Amino acid sequence: MSSTFVLALVTALWYWIAASLAGYTLFSTLKSPTFIGFVLGVIAGDVTTGLITGAGIEVIYLGMVAAGGNIPSDKALAALVAIPIVLQTGITTEVAVSIAVPMGIIGVFINNLRRTGNAFLVHKADKYADEGNIKGVWHCATTYSFLFGFVLRFPIIFVVNYFGADLVDQILNFIPDWIMNGLTVMGGVLPALGFATTIFMIGKKHYIPLFVIGFFLVKYVELPIMGAAIFGTCIALMMTIGKNLEAEGA
Repeated sequence: MSSTFVLALVTALWYWIAASLAGYTLFSTLKSPTFIGFVLGVIAGDVTTGLITGAGIEVIYLGMVAAGGNIPSDKALAALVAIPIVLQTGITTEVAVSIAVPMGIIGVFINNLRRTGNAFLVHKADKYADEGNIKGVWHCATTYSFLFGFVLRFPIIFVVNYFGADLVDQILNFIPDWIMNGLTVMGGVLPALGFATTIFMIGKKHYIPLFVIGFFLVKYVELPIMGAAIFGTCIALMMTIGKNLEAEGA
């Protein structure tokens, strides 16, 4: 059994289960690009690349809010397509991020198709309810919708990841350097857009200087990520304690 087949099978099953929201305590983790990158990196034997690519995709969606349950983009589909391509072809993370964005939008169409199809199951469940068929209602709400999700989600991921790596590799050989450079630049900007969206969602303008300081410490002083996390945690604790003392009149 080839590694490509294993990767395609795992990602297809992963997308089916994660997008089915089977268990509210697990699906948010299963849909996380960083976690997806870690697991796929373990399978492919390159955890570092998997984590870096997953984290690069994750930051795009930091400020994403599913208002009313309607997702603006499917980060799970984006990660489950872009990360395997990186692991199999060796393209840069920035280019992978550029690939992830349109795939996330395709995931929205798949989700809308799933909801449209489930409307039939709702009417079927109403009919079973009128007949007093409790088991029929339960199957419409769980079994049938779960299997319908398999038909919609499993094939697209499996086909893309099984045949897509070679196809993408061939396409990359024909793409001019200036287009690849453009994709790389765009991929580098998108994570920054994710951070900007997060700051906008927080709505606290007086925290922006802290964000800028953190960015420059990591980028130019080359402060390690762990060091930045500890440093930021200490600042957050100091600010929180200071506000509490001020509120108490100390």
